[in-house]
Amino acid sequence: MFYLVASITCSVAVSVLLKLFRRHGIDPGQAICVNYAVALTMTLLLLQPSMASLQAPATPWAVLIVLGVLLPSVFLAMAASVRHAGIVRSDAAQRLSLFIPLLAAFFLFGQEPTLRTVGGIALALAALFCLLKRHVDTPAEGGTYAWLWPLAVWLGYGVIDILFKQMSKAGTAFPAGLAASFTLAGVMMLAYLLLRRTVWARRNLVAGMLLGLLNFGNILFYIRAHQQFPQDPALVFSAMNIGVVGLGALIGAWAFREPLSKINLLGLALTFVAIAVMIPRG
Repeated sequence: MFYLVASITCSVAVSVLLKLFRRHGIDPGQAICVNYAVALTMTLLLLQPSMASLQAPATPWAVLIVLGVLLPSVFLAMAASVRHAGIVRSDAAQRLSLFIPLLAAFFLFGQEPTLRTVGGIALALAALFCLLKRHVDTPAEGGTYAWLWPLAVWLGYGVIDILFKQMSKAGTAFPAGLAASFTLAGVMMLAYLLLRRTVWARRNLVAGMLLGLLNFGNILFYIRAHQQFPQDPALVFSAMNIGVVGLGALIGAWAFREPLSKINLLGLALTFVAIAVMIPRG
């Protein structure tokens, strides 16, 4: 169970680190840019991808390029969501994004819906609505439209999941595709910062290195968890998603005193139910 616990911890630690950025004057853009350099380095060292596989004619470069744009964009959205909407809502929205590939499977790829998947999607949408609902007396740092950030996180991570699945269907090895995505994302983020004529600061670089280690650690430990339990993917699926939402809720509500209304708590409960419904059977 070590790898599962480590992956859950790294995932929530990323959200906590993003939450602390403003308090310590960290520029999220610079930190996220450095994060991709660190994650790419760790991917090359530990996963040892065969980059020659990217030269195959079937390599979906269009998908990789879109990933290169979306990865840093959604990471920035996650940073804004954690800041304005809190860790609880942001982590739950990220985990509920697993239902977007299901919607795509039905409406884009012709998959036949089942009662379980339709029920799970309905619960997920209800949970998302409740999580995004802000009590009228609860101040929102991001203003009236702060709820748009967790919504962007939900949509963004869902689309990224679809793109990674399309990359896998094209036959691209996961480590090589991951390395290419990190490279493109880092280049895109660097170009954005250069256009902004950003002034680099050491604290942002240090924060980015830590962010990159946690981000890659989440990926690596999740892969190792699946390798540790090859006959029980349901355990990894359920423990990872429920664990991140549960731990994120504890830290957000207790450590950071994030205000949650009754309808938000209902949304959190529905998140657990939706994930439980979608646990793979057999």
